[in-house]
Amino acid sequence: MNPPPKFPVVQLIPNLVTIMAICAGLTAIRFGLEGSFERAVKLILLAAVLDGIDGSLARMLKSESKVGAELDSLADFLNFGVAPPLIMYFWALQDTRGLGWIATLVFSIASVMRLARFNVSAKSDDDVDTRGYYVGVPSPAGALLVMMPMFLTFAIDVQPFLPPVAVSAYIALIGLALISRIPTWSFKAVHIAREHVKFLVIGLVFVGAAVMTFPWVMLFVIGLGYVGIVGWCLFTRRAPKIPKNGADT
Repeated sequence: MNPPPKFPVVQLIPNLVTIMAICAGLTAIRFGLEGSFERAVKLILLAAVLDGIDGSLARMLKSESKVGAELDSLADFLNFGVAPPLIMYFWALQDTRGLGWIATLVFSIASVMRLARFNVSAKSDDDVDTRGYYVGVPSPAGALLVMMPMFLTFAIDVQPFLPPVAVSAYIALIGLALISRIPTWSFKAVHIAREHVKFLVIGLVFVGAAVMTFPWVMLFVIGLGYVGIVGWCLFTRRAPKIPKNGADT
């Protein structure tokens, strides 16, 4: 009887990073329940960073697997489809007599529908060319946008001042944007001339330093900038007509 095949332990690293992201999302929910909302939001941001790392690590280590892909999809749903609206609910919507919970459910269900659409598209034999655009708002961007009211209140150091009805409507609206046909620009499709790379690096360093120095102001500004990009895509109609099964997370 032949011994079972062996593989390098280093190939487990991408899945371990994904599990760390899941732990961050679950801990964010815990801090939300305890009222430590700034810590909760920071953990969601950490989960987003880990989400961006695990896929690159898997490709670099040549350890892509079906289990890893499914694990990553489940992590996306927890970290971007469940934790952010729950934290928003704990933050400002517990006294809305069900309206806030309905908005939370709308966002989460929209997120899982988006991920299901993406999984079906990824397993399809059809080669969908979206020409550098996503269909609808990606899940990580949706998580960023839905928490913008929190960023604003943290930035100006006040208690929640928006009417709960307005916050509920905003959460539901962002949820619907996830499953919309809105063409949103993909940063993965950006190409830059080699001689301009140094300026891009300097710009990213500046933005990173600003986020670490003024995190809530910068996150709110980044959210506004993303809304501006989506509006530009709609206004200029730069995106092509995308097949119904085209999507991305």
